Amino acid sequence: YMESGLQIFYIVMAIYGWYQWSRGGTHSHGVTITAWSIKTHALAIFGVLLATLASGLILIKTSNAYFPFLDSFTTWASIVTTFMVAKKILENWIYWFVIDFVSVFLFISRELYITAFLFTGYLIIIVFGYLAWKRSMLQTKRG
Repeated sequence: YMESGLQIFYIVMAIYGWYQWSRGGTHSHGVTITAWSIKTHALAIFGVLLATLASGLILIKTSNAYFPFLDSFTTWASIVTTFMVAKKILENWIYWFVIDFVSVFLFISRELYITAFLFTGYLIIIVFGYLAWKRSMLQTKRG
């Protein structure tokens, strides 16, 4: 059930993100890249950790997951980060880096080496994505 719900969430967020990027926001051409305050990051991280703790404890009691807290962390952090992408929050790239780094470990532990290799590639792409968004954000502020 959790996986199905997560896929529905991703579909809804894809539609929301498409709307935001193409028509939403305060600019006629969509949302511009922005950064969150330290307070907003602290709240987001606290929420992810709290949800991770709760769902990790549930997984311990209801499943045979090898890494219930890491699995929970990657799920909840991905939910928050997907929202950040839809809102064009610069630091989404940093969050994705942490999530994908943890995911590489999880995939290796399950002997899913090709998937681990794919996520290692994502780590490289994330660096370029962050730098491109940072450049774009700075250019928008100057212009």
